[in-house]
Amino acid sequence: MPSFLHRLSFQKSSRKSQEAPSTTSPSSTPEVQVEPLPLPTPETQTVLLLHGARQQYQVTENYPVPQLTGEHEVLVRAQAIGLNPIDWKAPWVHLDLRTFLGRQHDTDKPRRDFNFAIPELPYISGRELAGEVVQIPRHESRLKVKDRVLVISTDYRDLRKAAYQQYVVAFDYNTVRLPPTLSPEEGSTLGVAFVAAALALGVCMGVDFSSVLDGPNLHSLLRKVAPELIPEDVRQECVDGIRDHERATTGDWLAIWGGSSTSANLTIQLAKLAGLKTIAIVDKAKHGVRLANHRVIRTDLLVDSHDPQRAVDIIRGNLQGKLRFGIDTRGRESATSLLQALSPGNLSPSSSSKAGTDGTPPSPPATPHDSTQLSAHLIGLTGLPKQSAPEGTLFHTVPIKLFHEVPAVGRVMVEWLERLLEKGLVSPPEIIDVEQGLESVNKGLDRMRKGEISGGKLVVRVAA
Repeated sequence: MPSFLHRLSFQKSSRKSQEAPSTTSPSSTPEVQVEPLPLPTPETQTVLLLHGARQQYQVTENYPVPQLTGEHEVLVRAQAIGLNPIDWKAPWVHLDLRTFLGRQHDTDKPRRDFNFAIPELPYISGRELAGEVVQIPRHESRLKVKDRVLVISTDYRDLRKAAYQQYVVAFDYNTVRLPPTLSPEEGSTLGVAFVAAALALGVCMGVDFSSVLDGPNLHSLLRKVAPELIPEDVRQECVDGIRDHERATTGDWLAIWGGSSTSANLTIQLAKLAGLKTIAIVDKAKHGVRLANHRVIRTDLLVDSHDPQRAVDIIRGNLQGKLRFGIDTRGRESATSLLQALSPGNLSPSSSSKAGTDGTPPSPPATPHDSTQLSAHLIGLTGLPKQSAPEGTLFHTVPIKLFHEVPAVGRVMVEWLERLLEKGLVSPPEIIDVEQGLESVNKGLDRMRKGEISGGKLVVRVAA
């Protein structure tokens, strides 16, 4: 059995700090640092295993508790799990999830295997949870035993880090300490959405958050990271995705298609903190009143998505060629509609209003050889248009894997989120319902697949 499945066994140890020359009495006792003891941890646990396509996750007992193997790893006892659509879509629909998880959009058809979204079977899934730290590394760590934390797991290939189990391994730079004001259930709702939103805004759009509680300037940070440390398949997006003079700044407009989703929720919150103006395209029959009056995620313009072409016309008519940034949370079809609403900087308001009246995306003129030319930028969280990007427009995929593969990025993001939560500048999405027990994950995912959960999060309470 793999070594990381062996029982955790840690011995109490202590070390003396280096003594400074005494300036007081010779009887002064030198300071001693005692390593925190791990909390009692069983040898085995209960997990959910996926054994095949279109199957439910199977409750499996007597599964070994994972072992820490790296200097930045901590062990967390799960208390609440946030459910995400990816966890039912992967086994049921066989979607190509490379775009969502940060790979280039290089295919026109859904994949029919598990080579990416599910790398092996049996598989443990789950991307975010809240719980209690029960073990930390032997060296100094930013976390302590008994800390209440949010674990954000974007490393889908390491089953030790998956959320659908009682004990989970996490990098300390992917782990967020929760303030006393948030319950584990609330904490479990916002992790993946925050990472997607912060990377979409900070990397793909170049937003600088340094004026918001000393937030990250990811655009600049990534240019200080050695290129070989950035995963090759997302390197171009991270280094050359957007030119300096095109970066989004205060007052720029951002349209979000699928504005009722959790990822949209966090995107709107962060965008507003950065001074951007926001448009949400949603099903107003379901979410209109709630979003129009929402204290946190009320947008500058709310547009009904029922008639996509009408939605495009409304955006064009109101913004008169001023929309250069769009984020789609739903998929290829809605991303294609959002593309029609974007207006590159070389497109005049009059020509923008005429573009796409036949239902096709606008066709901007060739981008002139002008270093000040502003392009339009379309970011797909779950898909991009099938067609190539028209001239004057750039397509982006969110480099999610930066969060766990580049420690400098993960660390600044989680420490910023800790400050945002502590100061109340970011609020968790609404909790639609709470299921009880790890075995109820299947029920919760079925409810999501049937469309019963909309406009908020479904949470599973694992332990008190």
